Amino acid sequence: MAHIKEKIGVYSEYIACAALLASGWESPAKPGTADSHDLFAIDPVSGETKKFQVKTIRDRTEDRGYLTVSGRKGDGEAYTPEDVDFFIGVLIGEGKFPRVWMFENRGITDYWGPSEREGKRWVEMDLNFMREDFAENNEAEAV
Repeated sequence: MAHIKEKIGVYSEYIACAALLASGWESPAKPGTADSHDLFAIDPVSGETKKFQVKTIRDRTEDRGYLTVSGRKGDGEAYTPEDVDFFIGVLIGEGKFPRVWMFENRGITDYWGPSEREGKRWVEMDLNFMREDFAENNEAEAV
């Protein structure tokens, strides 16, 4: 039987895949080999393949005023931009549905956010797949 941490990690990866799809990213998938990233997907704007590390967010709003995500690999070192392009943080257990943010890997060990004064580093991702929006985009591309 899988340990609870493993179950939470797998759950977070599935939620991250759903958020990528709902945000227009193409073909989100897990790598077929043991890699430094959890997922990869095709950027809907550039067409480039990007690598993602999925992390479960720690809610530290009561004691620190922020949500936090660890940017560390298993060996304690920070993920480099060569390892992953973006982090996807998944907040679970707060409210009816999970919440998801994506932010660029800056090669640091801890990420704190989202914050009004921080700017737009943490971008909240919608889990609601808007079929109408995708249908309109596909019709426009076909013309």
